[in-house]
Amino acid sequence: MAGKDNIIMSQKELKRVKIIHEVMKKHLTQKEAAGKIEISDRQIRRLVQRVKEEGEKGLIHKSRGRESNREFSREWRGKILDKCREKYVGFGPTLCMEKLSERDEIKISDETLRKWFVKEGIEYKGRRKGRKHRQWRERKEYFGEMIQMDGSHHDWLEGRGPKMVLMAFIDDAKGEIFCRFYEYEGTIPAMDLMKRYIKRYGIPRSVYLDRHSTYKSTGKLSIEDELAGKQALLSQYERALKGLEIKVIHANSPQAKGRVERLFNTLQDRLIKEMRLENISSMEEANEFLRKYMPKFNKKFSVEAEKETDLHRNIPKGFNLDDILCVKTERAVRNDFTVNHDKKFYQILDCIPARKVTVNERVDGSVSITSKGKRLRYKEIFPVKKEAVKVKQRVKPEKKIVQQLKMPVDYSWRRTINAMFEKEKKAA
Repeated sequence: MAGKDNIIMSQKELKRVKIIHEVMKKHLTQKEAAGKIEISDRQIRRLVQRVKEEGEKGLIHKSRGRESNREFSREWRGKILDKCREKYVGFGPTLCMEKLSERDEIKISDETLRKWFVKEGIEYKGRRKGRKHRQWRERKEYFGEMIQMDGSHHDWLEGRGPKMVLMAFIDDAKGEIFCRFYEYEGTIPAMDLMKRYIKRYGIPRSVYLDRHSTYKSTGKLSIEDELAGKQALLSQYERALKGLEIKVIHANSPQAKGRVERLFNTLQDRLIKEMRLENISSMEEANEFLRKYMPKFNKKFSVEAEKETDLHRNIPKGFNLDDILCVKTERAVRNDFTVNHDKKFYQILDCIPARKVTVNERVDGSVSITSKGKRLRYKEIFPVKKEAVKVKQRVKPEKKIVQQLKMPVDYSWRRTINAMFEKEKKAA
């Protein structure tokens, strides 16, 4: 056994040393010794013989210090680790194992890779530890009973392309994912994602989301609203979901909708590296990649719902999603039947008595105008801007300098006054 002298004996082996020495001194019988260290008396005789021949080191197991017969060769191990360092930088053991199998046809267990990573000091994104304990909530029983929604702001393309937001739905019962990349997290992207989801699965019963300003209005009720009996102002997204009879549930903390939060933690590890391998550098390419990648992801990570019934509702016949999933804004109608909205002018072609109309901005960028639910005909106009009239500045005439005339001393009225003064002096 190579290097046996450098091997440190385990506590179990040290315990046997004491017992074997007592047997050799005949303080214990072989049967008593066998009972104390829980082996057969035949094995006791073997151990005594080994200690006589090799000393106390003879109690060390013969396989200690030897390489396993199933161990990978150093060359093969080095080849795999080189791929992990160069091609799969930052990949965790599990994901690295999957990619080695899919792309390089190398079969190896994730636990073996984990041990190699620890031994070689290869860093990767690990799981968080020391998290605060929270009460676990059971999954919903039916597919479509509740979906969780959120957006993840992250450098998904690792600097190869623009910054994007991944907006996602995850079914609470099955854990099935539906997601898409957008430029920002806002009302129009949220409505577009919901429209695509409904066309794919149907209308869900409820949506669980956070208190982002897109999903929950931050405004306060006016006195008129309170008198009208309104409980709270609805955001455009809440109003649209209410029109689809979808119940909206707002979470009070990120942990409350932990399923979608953990999803983003997984995708920020796996999805980023998958797109890196495909050298994706634009949002269009990323969304096309999601279309192919997500079915595989769902097949791998989704689970079966407790009940088989699907609670998604079909879209009713004649029901236009674009009339519901749109941003509705009330605008005043001018005397010339024009409407000003978002720095654009629209000429209403129908004669209507209403003084206000609703401008609907759809997810595809088109606009419709309605009054009391009736769609109006209109056209966009481009009013001619009035040029500023140049007003000629009037030239003020120069003031004429009027010379003040000095009255002579012997002027008629001065003579009369002087005479009066002289008369008064004489009388005094």
